[in-house]
Amino acid sequence: MKDIQPLCFTLSNGVRLVYLYKSSQVSHLGFTFLAGSKFEEENKEGLAHFLEHCVFKGTSKRKALQVLSRLDDVGGELNAFTAKEEICLHASFTKQYTARAIDLLADISINSVFPENEMLKEKEVILDELNSYLDSPSDKIFDDFEAHLYKNHPLGNNILGTKKSVKSFKRSDLQNYVSAHFTADNLVVSYVGSYSKAKLLSLLESALETLPQSAIRPVYNPIGAYTPFNIRTKEANYQSHAVIGGMAPSYLDEERRGMGLLINVLGGPALNSRLSLAIREKHGLAYAVDASYTSFSDTGFWSIYLGTDPKNIDQAVDLARKELSKICIKGLSSAQLHRAKQQYKGHMALGMDSNMGLMLGLGKSLLAFNQIDTIKEIHEGIDRLTAKELMDIANKYFHPETLSTLIFDCKK
Repeated sequence: MKDIQPLCFTLSNGVRLVYLYKSSQVSHLGFTFLAGSKFEEENKEGLAHFLEHCVFKGTSKRKALQVLSRLDDVGGELNAFTAKEEICLHASFTKQYTARAIDLLADISINSVFPENEMLKEKEVILDELNSYLDSPSDKIFDDFEAHLYKNHPLGNNILGTKKSVKSFKRSDLQNYVSAHFTADNLVVSYVGSYSKAKLLSLLESALETLPQSAIRPVYNPIGAYTPFNIRTKEANYQSHAVIGGMAPSYLDEERRGMGLLINVLGGPALNSRLSLAIREKHGLAYAVDASYTSFSDTGFWSIYLGTDPKNIDQAVDLARKELSKICIKGLSSAQLHRAKQQYKGHMALGMDSNMGLMLGLGKSLLAFNQIDTIKEIHEGIDRLTAKELMDIANKYFHPETLSTLIFDCKK
């Protein structure tokens, strides 16, 4: 696989930029702030997500419709998302509108004014979003699992917040959050496209020159002790849903690559993942079965998700636990390990096939590690993994005594 060669720069005010040249008429630009829901203060659940919505509602230079139309009028796209650690504002556009996109993203990052009438409308939109989420047990079970895993901690809060918290937000809450987190030292700009890097740097220097360099931020509370749990409630309507999981390495931990490979073996996108073969192909117990690993700067968690007919849920959970036990006890043979490494590399390559996905991934990597590993370096790290290392990681995180389970049974 041909290696990508992103370039990293630092603007005069401290903003970091990762630039990747791709021969395309379409460009992708992202502003990623370390400002996700993890950094919200008590009783402010959902504030980061509310801010993500409200930055589109007008600036000191533009009304809301002008913000929404600025790129859409020329066939571009403007969007954003909130995660536990990041807020990302991003745009896709044809090359000739690069200056327009930079100016717009900088404007909503620095000059948003949060009109009261627009805030009221957006609260209604988010309350509707909350209702939609509550109607989807396959989504809700993950948030409930995280709430139990990170009990009494911002990482356990729903990114959307609660109806009570959303209704309580004031303009000053948004202004204070922006002042604390939308700063140069907290921002990474990522770009994938064919625009000249010299011109891009010049445009960014000008557009971001008034962005505050740093701020005093609230003290972040450390993660508390993990206590495994087994909870079963009646929350579903037609299917039963289950999540099995536990704590995992942070993205700064050396064990992260081994954990990523093990999760890929268990329930990655491949049709021949262990969980898919054992639960879906062999027994026909579930349509939805997969595994995932989510890492943060100071912690992480892994999970297995199952959605199945109520009569099959207990058997499906038992089979998932057996697969975990096999990895802990038997590990991977040399042939299985070689195959797993090749598959993992291939899945990573497929994930990098989208220029927009590359832009978002490069931004997050620079924000997290303050550097970008080459594909060669990533592959070398995977190749260094040994069967013993993986077995040790499995026994540390997949041992029966460390597992937590949350099951949503049908209400009927």
